[in-house]
Amino acid sequence: MEKITKMVVKAREYAKGQTMAEYALILAAVAVVVFVGYQTMGTTITTLLGSVDGKL
Repeated sequence: MEKITKMVVKAREYAKGQTMAEYALILAAVAVVVFVGYQTMGTTITTLLGSVDGKL
């Protein structure tokens, strides 16, 4: 009975570790999307300001 209990505990710990890894992957994906969006918007804003400055 004790071996079965240990197996159940190990299975639960494995599932928790797997869930944390999934959250880490999602967080990394969100960070990449935010970084790319920031880079794109920064370039667009710089271009817009240069255009406005040129027209003034």
